[in-house]
Amino acid sequence: MEITKATILDLNALRKLEKESFAKDAWPLLDLIAVLTFPNVIRFKATEDNQMIGFIAGDPRPNDGWGWVATIAVDPRFRLRGIGRALLHACEKELGVPRVRLTVRTSNQGAITMYEKEGYQTIDIWQNYYNDGEPAMVMEKVL
Repeated sequence: MEITKATILDLNALRKLEKESFAKDAWPLLDLIAVLTFPNVIRFKATEDNQMIGFIAGDPRPNDGWGWVATIAVDPRFRLRGIGRALLHACEKELGVPRVRLTVRTSNQGAITMYEKEGYQTIDIWQNYYNDGEPAMVMEKVL
């Protein structure tokens, strides 16, 4: 597995990964184009055998003193291999801010457990955040 910077050339692979990872919440095409092209967005992909198996995007907000993990996804066939953790570490390092925040479905216990092991703590709950009305946990890590 290799982690490298993602580019617009990864658009089709990212669309596929989003659909496989977030059936209910996959980002629309324009959002995917934006995350792969907007300046200052941190974007990494994990690949194996030239196939995208993971992706993360972060939004540094240095004036606020924190950054935001906008999305993180790992192909369901490759989960529980440390890929999400490796992507998270790469993004945290590149964001260059003292704190990092993210949201996660309250039902996604696997992701919540990983985030907690990585030092993230719940700081808020946003009700009705996801398309189906499920709340989101807002988690933060001090780097």
